[in-house]
Amino acid sequence: MPDLAGTLRSESPADPGPFYHGTKAQLQVGELLTAGFRSNYRPDVIMNHIYFTALVHGAGLAAALARGEGRERVYLVEPTGRFEDDPNVTDKKFPGNPTRSYRSQAPLKIVGEVSEWERLPPGKLQQWREKVARLTADARAEIIN
Repeated sequence: MPDLAGTLRSESPADPGPFYHGTKAQLQVGELLTAGFRSNYRPDVIMNHIYFTALVHGAGLAAALARGEGRERVYLVEPTGRFEDDPNVTDKKFPGNPTRSYRSQAPLKIVGEVSEWERLPPGKLQQWREKVARLTADARAEIIN
């Protein structure tokens, strides 16, 4: 199956998408999301991959947990190259990738912005923030980068 960049996706998961990326950054259609930025969960780590999901609500959660002061945004994205299951989620927590979480070293192209997704109530969001803070404080917690 050819991917959007015209190469074979033989090493990529068979998930057809659509795909989403959650952030607080204000971006435009046509821009590329790239690796090389600080992790939202371990700011001392520069990420070698860009992360995305096929679940709009998962991208919404990522947007809510992202660092920064901007408003939560979920972008519809297209991978421009090969991608793989996110080992931080699939290998450690959810074998088989039911979260449909992925990562790529190739850029993601923004093709739209989603305005509707299920947002967590404040109490649940606070629980997620506390969980992330505990993981960040745990020096043994590793991000597979």
